[in-house]
Amino acid sequence: MQQTQPNRDQMNQLVDSVKEQVIQWRRYLHQNPELSFHEEKTAQFVYDTLSSFGNLELSRPTQTSVMARLIGKQPGKVLAIRADMDALPIEEDNTFAFVSQNPGVMHACGHDGHTAMLLGTAKVLSALKDDIQGEVRFLFQHAEELCPGGAEEMVQAGVMEGVDIVIGTHLWAPMEIGKIGVCYGAMMASPDTFWITINGKGGHAALPHQTIDSIAIGAQVVTNLQHIVARNTDPLDNIVVSVTQFNGGSAHNVIPDSVEMCGTVRSFDAKLRESVPVLMERVIKGLTEAHGAEYVFKYEFGYRPVVNDEQVTRVIEATVREVFGEEALDLMKPNMGGEDFSAFQQKAPGAYFYVGAGNADKGIVYPHHHPRFTIDEDALEKGVKMFVASTFKFLSDN
Repeated sequence: MQQTQPNRDQMNQLVDSVKEQVIQWRRYLHQNPELSFHEEKTAQFVYDTLSSFGNLELSRPTQTSVMARLIGKQPGKVLAIRADMDALPIEEDNTFAFVSQNPGVMHACGHDGHTAMLLGTAKVLSALKDDIQGEVRFLFQHAEELCPGGAEEMVQAGVMEGVDIVIGTHLWAPMEIGKIGVCYGAMMASPDTFWITINGKGGHAALPHQTIDSIAIGAQVVTNLQHIVARNTDPLDNIVVSVTQFNGGSAHNVIPDSVEMCGTVRSFDAKLRESVPVLMERVIKGLTEAHGAEYVFKYEFGYRPVVNDEQVTRVIEATVREVFGEEALDLMKPNMGGEDFSAFQQKAPGAYFYVGAGNADKGIVYPHHHPRFTIDEDALEKGVKMFVASTFKFLSDN
């Protein structure tokens, strides 16, 4: 059966009708951020807001997540649309009227906007229930920022049962407002984490021969770990090994007993990902043994890489062209960020895309996870339009 759907003007009018409300939702959420796995008030706000729309079947898959189902008049495919809701442990340094009211907690990544955009999408589509062929499943996810992540918990709770397609988006500050970023295949990397402790023998800095210098050994470990990228893996493979913390010592004239390091590994390839901790431990073990020290090495695999399905991505690309025009499309290269959207992609073909949210003319130039991060709120309307328009493209028989 051919799906009847509203024309472009009708959809634009409906999105325009919720634009200001979406901005207000985003500002409320920005003002009331909650950390991963603690989104109780956020989830309740989302649930209550969705309840006011009508035509939605609501549930709470986990304590701090929400799912809404919009079942159309005609049977068809099931499309899931996901938005994350959690904030970060960052003290906000912005000065606008709706800054965080929770000390040390901030929406510094755009999840407030993601949630607001999906609320706007749910409101628009719930008013178009009779035009929907199939089902739209709105997934308001908790805890994207903290491994093991909320996506996996929601999958385990069954939110992806029967889903044919899953899509999601990220407001992207490095991309100027008006652009929509689309990427085929591998888009975001697996964000793994490691911890290293080097245990030596402390002593006076003036008598280094009486010590086993944990700092000197640790410095060699940092340097030699880069050989994994430079000399132990194919130059055409995408991999990052970064030591991001190095802690040790308490005085200028004392060599400490031990130092601690922490960092991240980013990659796309499953076999390469599995090989990295083996290569790392070989380096660490060799250096510590050579200098008479000992070590403790812990490696934690994070989220899977986000790999976009080609057919789903083609629909997203076509939606960008139709809704915003050729000039809005940015066919992007992959990046080494991580995202637990990949958990949903294990259950159904899916695609993740970016909505440009930076604006140098407005001073919106700070990176994600920065105390002065914010978004150009004009991007919110564009995200809603992408979700609404792509919904009808995915659920159409064409």
